[in-house]
Amino acid sequence: MKGLFKLRKKQEKVDAKVADLNQPLTEHVLTASLTENIAIIDELFADVDIMRKKYIDNMHDKKIKYCIVYTDGVVNNAIIDENLIKPLLLSTVSLKGTDPIETVMTEILQINEMEETESFREIVEAVTYGDTVLFVEGAAKAVILNTKCFDVRAISEPESEKNLSGPREGFTEALLMNLSLVRRKVRTADLKVKCLTLGRRTKTKVAVCYMDGIVNQDILAEVYRRLAKVDIDAILDTNYITELVRDNRWSPFRTSGYTERPDVVVGKIMEGRVAIFVDGTPTVMTVPYLFIENFQSSEDYYLSFYYTSFSRMIRILGFFLTISVPGFYIAIVAFHHEMMPLQLFISITAERQSVPLPAALEAVVMLLVFDIIRETGVRMPSNIGQAFSIVGALVIGQAGVEAKLVAAPMIIIIGLTGITSLLVPKMNASVIYIRVFLLILASTFGLFGLILGLSCVFIHMLNLRSFGIPQLSLVGKLRYQDVKDTYGRAPWWQMIQRPLFAANKVRGNYGGDHHD
Repeated sequence: MKGLFKLRKKQEKVDAKVADLNQPLTEHVLTASLTENIAIIDELFADVDIMRKKYIDNMHDKKIKYCIVYTDGVVNNAIIDENLIKPLLLSTVSLKGTDPIETVMTEILQINEMEETESFREIVEAVTYGDTVLFVEGAAKAVILNTKCFDVRAISEPESEKNLSGPREGFTEALLMNLSLVRRKVRTADLKVKCLTLGRRTKTKVAVCYMDGIVNQDILAEVYRRLAKVDIDAILDTNYITELVRDNRWSPFRTSGYTERPDVVVGKIMEGRVAIFVDGTPTVMTVPYLFIENFQSSEDYYLSFYYTSFSRMIRILGFFLTISVPGFYIAIVAFHHEMMPLQLFISITAERQSVPLPAALEAVVMLLVFDIIRETGVRMPSNIGQAFSIVGALVIGQAGVEAKLVAAPMIIIIGLTGITSLLVPKMNASVIYIRVFLLILASTFGLFGLILGLSCVFIHMLNLRSFGIPQLSLVGKLRYQDVKDTYGRAPWWQMIQRPLFAANKVRGNYGGDHHD
């Protein structure tokens, strides 16, 4: 019986060892053998030529052996030399009879941020992110040391959000630097920052930032719930997360905000929103996102409320003009001649006599040409892109009219459409699709089709939600404090209450069935 018991125990040990070998290397835990730990590190980082390791023997006790592992190019070599290697080499502290890791961390190392670990998964993430990992002979743990040193772009004003007045600083691709820009503006312990890791392979650092005591806790819980469900190999930009957590996935309208300006993020957080930072990109995501934010600008809060209120109403008008003008023109020209003054009708008819294409097809072609020119100007170097867009449009338009390929009124309509689209840069993508949708309906059914299309767009806007919050709500009693920062901007002494979503509890399902 004893022999059978010993045989069973031996078999269990063998089975356990086989099961351990079948696990991925990152799932292993450290052992007390320095040689075994480094062998696993060598296998994990095989063919990674920028991975560095260095063995260190203490000068006063040759039995004390260390090994440090780090990635070349993302660490501060001066810190490693002066605060890590030198103390380990010259230390006279004995590790006998004590917890070697605890003794090394408290009595030998001279680095401000340290963390012990038993997981190879954590070690891999640390080494690839600029930390140095210290292994000690006889210890089944390792020490993760903060030695990060990334080369990052200098702080400058974002090209896409330039202002006439206000702060000139913008975010960079470094997460910690971006968080410091926000922290410098909000010096209170109520500003909370929670760091997550997303992306199965990239292990990208993501920070959720909000103001405790102001944020709606239901919205915050929903943000964490949706982020926890993000399952993708790589997170390289904020838009990866935006598309994965949005409410209406097939809507042409945005359901989350984005900005590269610290002052805008702070303003949104102070209103009760949640900001999501992603390491490696200067773009920060803010939720929930109201539809009126498409027409707001950070400059609105740095200039007189008289001027900014007028500018915001111009932007709203520009949005409706850029989506409806082509369709309205086609509906009038093709279906409702009686609505035009006689002299205007005669002028337009005379211009169209020698044009070979129908008005609807002509509008589609010219809109396509305009979008090609605009996209080309965006992709070209900034010093010639703007000039190319303007000159290209003028040359092609003039040549088309002189060659009798395009009617002159159509050039005016397309020019007005293009100029008004520049008023709402946050809606460039949605404007393109809505404009074509309304143009097709107007070309088919005239003004009836145009009105039907506008009604569909408006109904869709009313049903848009951002993390459970209606983006465009017309329900309830109309109060001045509810519209003080929508169609115009009230003076600061009347900006008393925060948006409703910061105070009200969110009820019901958040964002539809596809998140459940």
